[in-house]
Amino acid sequence: MTAYIIRRLVQAGIVIILASLFVFLLIRLLPGDPVLLYVSMDEFNEVTTEEELAALRHEFGLDRPMYVQYADWISGVVQGDLGESIFLSVTVSEEMGNALPKTMFLGIVAWLIAVFIGVPFGIIAAVRRGRWIDTFVTFMANIGITAPIFWVGIMLIHVFGVTLGWLPVMGYTSIFSDPLMAVKKMIMPVFCLALFPMAGVSRQSRSSMLEVIRQDYIRTAWAKGLPELTITLKHALRNGIIPVVTLAGMQIRGIIGGSVLIESVFNIPGMGRLAVEGLQNQDYAIVQGVILLVATVTTMLNLIVDISYGYIDPRIRYS
Repeated sequence: MTAYIIRRLVQAGIVIILASLFVFLLIRLLPGDPVLLYVSMDEFNEVTTEEELAALRHEFGLDRPMYVQYADWISGVVQGDLGESIFLSVTVSEEMGNALPKTMFLGIVAWLIAVFIGVPFGIIAAVRRGRWIDTFVTFMANIGITAPIFWVGIMLIHVFGVTLGWLPVMGYTSIFSDPLMAVKKMIMPVFCLALFPMAGVSRQSRSSMLEVIRQDYIRTAWAKGLPELTITLKHALRNGIIPVVTLAGMQIRGIIGGSVLIESVFNIPGMGRLAVEGLQNQDYAIVQGVILLVATVTTMLNLIVDISYGYIDPRIRYS
C-alpha cells in the first residue's frame, strides 16, 4: 500500500506540473494584450505611448521570455506565492482566499445532498425494479442529467425569485452573519449544483445494485431467510458501492466546474466567477491560480478515491 501511494503521489505531481504548463501556455496564446486592457481602464484617460506600454510590460514581467515567466511563477507557487493580479492590484492568494470559501461551502453542501439522496434512491429503484418507484427515480434521473444547469437556474430565478418572490435571486451571504438569509440565497444555487451529480449517482447506484443482487451469494442470503434490509445494506451495497464511490469522487470536480455557470447566473463572488472575470480580462495570475487549484484538488480526490477501494472491498489489493 505504501509503495502504491508513493507511486500515485509521483504521478499526481507530474499531472499537476503538466496542468500548470498547459494553462500557462494556453492563456498566453489567446488573442489580446492584458496591458492594453489595463490601460483602457477609466483611470487611464491620457494617450499612452509605446514607451509607457513597454514600461508597464516590464513592471508586470511580461517582457521576459515565457520560460523565464513560467520558472518565476512555479518558484513562487512552491513558496506559496501565486502572483499578483494585474487588474485587482492584490495578490492571487488573497483574492482566492475570499472566493474559495463561498465555492467550497456551496459545493460541499451540493455534493452531500447529491450523495445522500442519489444513493438511497438508486438502491430503492434497484430493489423495487419494475415498480412505480423505479420508474419515477429513473425518469427524474434522466431529467437531471439532460437539463442544462444554467437553464435550470434561470427558470428557478424566474419562478421562485421573480414571480413568487420567495427567494433572493442573486448574491451570497455568509451563514455566520445572517443564517436565514444565507439559507435562502443558497437554496437555488445548491439545487442547480446538486441536480446533475444526484442524477448520475442515482443511476450508477441503481445499475450497480442490479448487477450485484443477481449474484449467487445474494440468492443464498435470501434462501437463508435474512431480512431484506440486511441483505441490501450488508451484502449487496458493500459489493456494489465501488463504482458509486468512483463517480461520487468525480462529481466533486463537476461541481467545481459547474460553479462557473452557477456563480455567473446567481452573481456569487466565488471561484467560478473569479475565473471567468480573470479570463475576460486576461489576468494571467488569476486564471493560472484558479486552474492550478482545481487541478490539484481533482488529482488529490482521484488519489483518495483509489485508496479507498481497498478499505471498502478487502479483496482489492494494490501491487
